[in-house]
Amino acid sequence: MSNDPRQRGAAEPATIVLVHGLWMSGFQLRILKHRLEAGGQFRVASFSYPTVSGSMSEHVRGLLDFARAQNVPELHFVGHSLGGLVILRALQLTDDLPPGRAVLLGTPSQGSKAAQGVARVVPFGRAILGAAVNAECIDCEPREWRGHREVGIIAGSMGLGLGRLFADLNADHDGTVLVEETKLPGAKDHIILSISHTGMLFSTEVAEQAQWFLQTGTFRR
Repeated sequence: MSNDPRQRGAAEPATIVLVHGLWMSGFQLRILKHRLEAGGQFRVASFSYPTVSGSMSEHVRGLLDFARAQNVPELHFVGHSLGGLVILRALQLTDDLPPGRAVLLGTPSQGSKAAQGVARVVPFGRAILGAAVNAECIDCEPREWRGHREVGIIAGSMGLGLGRLFADLNADHDGTVLVEETKLPGAKDHIILSISHTGMLFSTEVAEQAQWFLQTGTFRR
């Protein structure tokens, strides 16, 4: 039987682990889950974690346990915002997972001006954001990808979102995350779509581009 996911057909879909972002529980990604499963090439398993109360190391351990429990020959990852950072951290720790690719949606790989603004101007802002965001988006160093798994990044350029209330987003952004903040040296591909940060969860185009990258290793242009 072929190992190429484009040749195996709907009878044996590959598995995607879908990881939500800050202040979410996974319920908000149900439309994205449905669209990723459309066509029968993928089945989606949603991973949920306490974004504010837990540390990044706790989130990573939970994701790795969840991923290993899938017990499948091919395993991909799709993460929105903070969820993408959880995926990156998890994949940095191990190479023992089944082969596959990863797609990050609006993930602030190089820190977040919006999060920094919340921490600065909102009472108890750091507590509201949680330990993981503080570590990965505020008190963070420049990040690059050196893992073996191919990573694709979708950034948004429709500047509609609450991030503008807390920071001067003075370049292209999705309302929460600057396009520049999504760039990750070492990633396989990066594409900018006219979509907002939250809109990524409901976009047919985002789902189709994610599917395309998971199957081919590049985005469709």
